[in-house]
Amino acid sequence: MTELRYNPLLQDWTMVASKRQNRPHLPAGQCPFCPGSGKVPQAYDVLAYDNDFPALSNDPPEPDVAGSVLYPVEKAYGKCEVILYSPDHTASMSSLSESHLRLVVDLWASRFAELAKDKKHKYIFIFENRGKEVGVTMPHPHGQIYAYPYIPQKLRVELDSTRQHFETTGHCLLCDIEEEEKTAMQRVIYESSHFLCFIPFFTDYPYGVFIVSKAHKQTLLDFTPEERSDLAHVLKRVTAGMDALFDREFPYMMAMHQAPVNGPDVSEHYHFHIEFYPPLREANRIKFLASSESGAWAPCNPTAVEETAVLLRNAVIEAKDRDQARERG
Repeated sequence: MTELRYNPLLQDWTMVASKRQNRPHLPAGQCPFCPGSGKVPQAYDVLAYDNDFPALSNDPPEPDVAGSVLYPVEKAYGKCEVILYSPDHTASMSSLSESHLRLVVDLWASRFAELAKDKKHKYIFIFENRGKEVGVTMPHPHGQIYAYPYIPQKLRVELDSTRQHFETTGHCLLCDIEEEEKTAMQRVIYESSHFLCFIPFFTDYPYGVFIVSKAHKQTLLDFTPEERSDLAHVLKRVTAGMDALFDREFPYMMAMHQAPVNGPDVSEHYHFHIEFYPPLREANRIKFLASSESGAWAPCNPTAVEETAVLLRNAVIEAKDRDQARERG
């Protein structure tokens, strides 16, 4: 059963993909993403791989249910890809070199450009799930790309908010948020030539980092070569800092927010950024999304981000110093 079902209460679509229940929980030594598995080339640096259990596809079957006026259904058209970061099964974004992460950034950009060519695709979502705490079944370092035939609700709300802010103030909302955080400084955890990394004033995750481009740009395709390399740099620095924070692999969900494709021009008001949703509140304590968060969408952060930002900022510095010492030999 694979289809899109419309939710009239939220004016959004739910992807139904029951075959994803068959995704494997593989024991060590049986990873299909490792060279020699027969599923991937014998040698690769980074690789785009069609998801074996896609929720969306370019040749979707007819829906299994008829639907109705109240409950429309549609074919689950789109594309689901896996982006393999490295052939090394034990690597991670935090351990890969910046030059290797630049290959990942370039692959993201090339897949974004290719998927945008399909006029039925409306939003291209690049993301990563890391750690068993967020349900990862395949530990090999990888992220994913979903090309949706619609703009999901959270992105629609964000687009509406940025548009309304621009119409009211003449400013980009993310540019203003970035300026506010840079002025306050207490929530900034890292700054590079082209990106500002901070735990925003309003986040509901104790370590919910945003990475925001300093230049007002909308997608990866707008970045210069220098900006792409700098994005690889900050991704390594932020994720290495997360791992150093509690001296353990830090689980997270990473979401890349870019402008929609094949629709109206939003370049005046929309701004590229990456959001992290890490479930840890302490080294071995999870921040669960319970009834208020899930049932009312009323987020509650159990910590003050002004305090957690200091801890993560120090961890980023510690990880950077450690890496530089290792490079010096």
